Amino acid sequence: MMTWLEALVLGLIQGLTEFLPVSSSGHLQIFSTLFGIQGEENLTFAVAVHAATVCSTIVVLRNEIWDLLKGLFRFSWNPETIYIAKIALSMIPVAIVGVFFKDYVEALFGSGLMVVGGALLVTAALLAFAYYAKPRVKTQISFRDAFIIGVAQACAVLPGLSRSGSTIATGILLGNNKENVARFSFLMVLVPILGEALLDLMKGGFSQGQSGITTSALLVGFISAFLSGYIACSWMLNLVKKGKLIWFAVYCLIVGVVLLIVK
Repeated sequence: MMTWLEALVLGLIQGLTEFLPVSSSGHLQIFSTLFGIQGEENLTFAVAVHAATVCSTIVVLRNEIWDLLKGLFRFSWNPETIYIAKIALSMIPVAIVGVFFKDYVEALFGSGLMVVGGALLVTAALLAFAYYAKPRVKTQISFRDAFIIGVAQACAVLPGLSRSGSTIATGILLGNNKENVARFSFLMVLVPILGEALLDLMKGGFSQGQSGITTSALLVGFISAFLSGYIACSWMLNLVKKGKLIWFAVYCLIVGVVLLIVK
């Protein structure tokens, strides 16, 4: 059974790596393997700490979210409503994956570190392409781009393929402003992850009897993921502005190669 110390460490790892483009799910899989945590216990904890980082995103981007909600409830086709419509469109691919391929995705979390290593190499390649590509920068994200970024998010359910890295890199390669893409990437994940957490809660998935994790361990993991996620989200927004993603590509390359060697 997961101890509170393991929950603390895994929560910190989730919070820091959710927003940095190095794959939080991949790092959770690595450290869960080191701690001997597998199966339902690993998956339930992953859902809980992902929900924690979503909450930290809401806090960091609270002003943007409030502005979007105010615009939405004016009940007109204004810029805020259009932006929310783009976010909704971007969620369709991951919703399809969640509904029709949930069992397959859950199986990937117990498939070993070779999958994580290979996916980290893909993440490294995406970040490198985004760093060196020089597309003409657009003023705003189009509906077409929103859907393509959503497809990238759906692909990132694979452990080791960074969600933030995939979506931000895809948006940049499509010619969008780095800061705009980063904010869109962080906002588009709110509903899918909170929805998954709510479904697990309604099915009793967070109960100790079903998950094998004590309530105290889940709470420690949630709090540590929330606090570290708050710091990482603010930091990542500044890093994207400065275009420092290439160093994360190097990191993913090194970790991916090491995992494939020691698999």
